[in-house]
Amino acid sequence: MSKNAFNWFLLLLLSCIWGSSFILMKKGMYDQAGKVVFTDTQVAALRMFIASLALAPFALSKLKTLLKAKVFFAIVVVGLLGNFVPAFLFTYAETGLSSGFTGMLNSFTPVFTVLIGVLVLKVKLSAKQQLGMLIGTVGIVLLMFFGKSLSFDGDWGHIFSVVLATFCYAVSLNTIKHGLIDVPALDISSLAFFLLLPFGIMGIFSTGVTETLRYQPGATNSLFYIAVLALFGTAISVVIFNRLIAATSALFASSVTYFIPVVAVFIGYFFGEKMSYMQIGSMLIILVGVFFINNGASKTEEESS
Repeated sequence: MSKNAFNWFLLLLLSCIWGSSFILMKKGMYDQAGKVVFTDTQVAALRMFIASLALAPFALSKLKTLLKAKVFFAIVVVGLLGNFVPAFLFTYAETGLSSGFTGMLNSFTPVFTVLIGVLVLKVKLSAKQQLGMLIGTVGIVLLMFFGKSLSFDGDWGHIFSVVLATFCYAVSLNTIKHGLIDVPALDISSLAFFLLLPFGIMGIFSTGVTETLRYQPGATNSLFYIAVLALFGTAISVVIFNRLIAATSALFASSVTYFIPVVAVFIGYFFGEKMSYMQIGSMLIILVGVFFINNGASKTEEESS
């Protein structure tokens, strides 16, 4: 498999993993009757705790990496803005939004990634990438427009929480590409979550997780979904994502969030959420945008990757 094909494989794999994470959040919070099992903060705390615990063994042998001030600061940014804060924002959002619609909103990430890259880091985009951004953004706007009436049950606070989470992702993504380019993907992920482990432990006890596990019916079943979310949707996928950032560009890596809505909407439909033909058409427009983003990388950008 060529390098470019392998990067596309990683992108599609991440799309499937992260696209399914939204329904896993729902399954972690609610039982089949729609009754709350774990609260949104409990799901986020458990997700961070389990993922941190799973990656801790890999971090122990790499602690010396944190001694560099620049690396330590960047790892803190990645841990907090790339994982911890968005975990709580997304679970809160899903108390008022469908999993499919939340996945659609997640596609703001490439937009913020470009804005930060261009305005702050002075990254230059090729004409094809600019066209791809425009096409992809149009597709996302259409997808949200046609999905809002089908999937919107909360208020604008729920929508804003997802938008804020995507901004956090964009900051983290650019931090990895421009501040941790020489640090292996597994080291970045394991060290970031190692720093989050104390917060995960505090979250477990402060949100009443142990009481819920002891007394709430269906807690064991919901915990299974949360564990899958933490291990695959967080621990493993973050390592793959960081590897993709290092191997390609911040923009290409963030374009995974253009595919995520496609997966999220179809999975949501499978679990009873609504989907229209206009949404399917919007997804096709998104795919065209991603094609232009990937194939429009400048030679300078490719060499820096």
